[in-house]
Amino acid sequence: MISLAASIATSGPLVGAMTTISKFIGVTSSFFLVGTLLAAGFLLTDNHGKLEPAALQLRIVALWSSAVWAISSLINIIFTLANILGSSIGSALDPTTIRSFITQITLGQYLFFQFLVGLFAFAVSMRLKKVGGVILLLILVVLGIIAPIFQSHSASSGSHALAIGSLAIHVIALSLWVGGVFGLGILDSKDRAIATPRFSQLALWAAIAVVGSGTANAWARLNFLSAWHSTYALVVVAKTLLTVSLIFIGYLHRKNLSSKNPLSIDWQKFARLIMVELIIMIGALALGAWLSSNKPPSPAGDPKFSAAITVAGLPMPGTPTLSRLLLLYNPDALFLGFLVLAVALYSKGVLILKRRGDKWPVGRSAAFVVAIIAIDYATSGGFGVYAHFSFSYHMIAHMILGMIAPIGLVLSAPITLALRTLPQSRDHQERGVRGTLVAALHSKLAGFWVNPVVALLIFDGSLFALYFTSLFGGMMQSHTGHLVMDVHFVLSGFLFFHVIIGVDPNPKRAPYIARIVTLFAAMSIHAFFSIAVMSSTTLLDGGYFAQLKAPWISDLLADQHLGGAIGWAMGEIPILLALIATFIQWVRDDSKEAKRIDKNTERLAAMGQPDELAEYNTYLAQLAERDRNGKSI
Repeated sequence: MISLAASIATSGPLVGAMTTISKFIGVTSSFFLVGTLLAAGFLLTDNHGKLEPAALQLRIVALWSSAVWAISSLINIIFTLANILGSSIGSALDPTTIRSFITQITLGQYLFFQFLVGLFAFAVSMRLKKVGGVILLLILVVLGIIAPIFQSHSASSGSHALAIGSLAIHVIALSLWVGGVFGLGILDSKDRAIATPRFSQLALWAAIAVVGSGTANAWARLNFLSAWHSTYALVVVAKTLLTVSLIFIGYLHRKNLSSKNPLSIDWQKFARLIMVELIIMIGALALGAWLSSNKPPSPAGDPKFSAAITVAGLPMPGTPTLSRLLLLYNPDALFLGFLVLAVALYSKGVLILKRRGDKWPVGRSAAFVVAIIAIDYATSGGFGVYAHFSFSYHMIAHMILGMIAPIGLVLSAPITLALRTLPQSRDHQERGVRGTLVAALHSKLAGFWVNPVVALLIFDGSLFALYFTSLFGGMMQSHTGHLVMDVHFVLSGFLFFHVIIGVDPNPKRAPYIARIVTLFAAMSIHAFFSIAVMSSTTLLDGGYFAQLKAPWISDLLADQHLGGAIGWAMGEIPILLALIATFIQWVRDDSKEAKRIDKNTERLAAMGQPDELAEYNTYLAQLAERDRNGKSI
């Protein structure tokens, strides 16, 4: 009889099965880790930002979950490598082969990053004492979970941005939903009663995201009729049915919680329902692990090679025309998902204020709408599509994301809206979400970021670091790099304009003269950058655009020079408008201060008391009188 080790060494199907099993264990343990961190940092109460004893006890669960995740991630690297090579496990265990895989191959790099995140979580889990640290680790863990997605089978789909983005959102939402149920399952009845209402709200949002992203991903992968006759499609349908059943159980949870007083709920029955939910979730995770280990069906026939799809991830668009720029749309699901979430949260905040009888300026809502449309258009619309194929259109998208959209976001005052609508803490000791936001705004780190010099260096200094190094060409080559680049444009622009013309709270707001000097410096630096691009004699993209061979671009260097000119024109106008707005704000603030002083003077005069200015003038008059009389002061 052949031993298991020998079978693994020689059997391709068995290696594939072991790959699926290692992925399932890794996904389950990582979701368990997410749930533990979610319970400790968000679902349970805290003590002025510090973890309560119940949350501290969860650290041991996080420790073991991260250990299992790290080990399974390491094993998954070996089995994945063996699958790719079509060789035995012994060949995949060769140190040189492994080193090449995790340092030179993108998938190997992402898998190794996932392993490092699990290892880091294992190292710091028992050291967690504050809510902030738990939340930061939770974010890092989620990034580690979704990292391999960017080089998964979805990455080879023709609907590149839709497939990858929808799958990333699907996994993020699923990790919060499934992980949250895991987290509730390990709490005692008292803590579960505290955590369940808050998780119920989160689970509703997560369930909507799971269904929406799952539908989009299925459409991207199975967008032809014959695909629905495959085993892959049957597994997708089975997973969908399990997800629907989970949503129904979630509905029962919400109905049970909303219709009864928490003290009258049968928590033992509630716990049994959670166990059923966990079993179904484990089944759904197993199917998900199988899907991630198998390639979706491909259309019949030999597909023609397309440099555009291979390099940029989408088909080559036709010659740019006004109609194509306005109507062409290739959804970047990850960006689109976060934009939808932002719109939902902003709308909910405005609705809360309206129900409370408070008003929210229409102009701020309009600015928010403009910003969202601009971001979506620059990432998924016509300019977003052509930005993948032309430097000049890339620069247009860059200016929209870095200059136009951030101004709208800043003027929409999202932080102010959050502070006015976020729920208060559940007891007098809890800092809560709103308290955490307030603490973050007043932290030393926030004070560092809102320094005008720092904001300027990030806003304009990053232009040179990106475009005049190999970084630009490297980031354009991958979906992850392109995503990071676009996010950086939005965030750096938001930070800069928040410092200059922001209406949100800023504990260390710079004087107006400092803001004006910063704006003039930004204009000068931006002009210098644009001139440098316009006068460049070599391509800055590292050969990226040359690979695509866009038929409507005859001279790549001329297109690059055009991009520099566009960047200059589109960059100077928003900065000039911000300069005008800063002067207006300065005049208005001076006017308000003058009115305040006048009102104070009138109030003191009505009371028969001299105001500060009158007292100071009297003091000066006395000094002058003494000088005339020859007396010493």
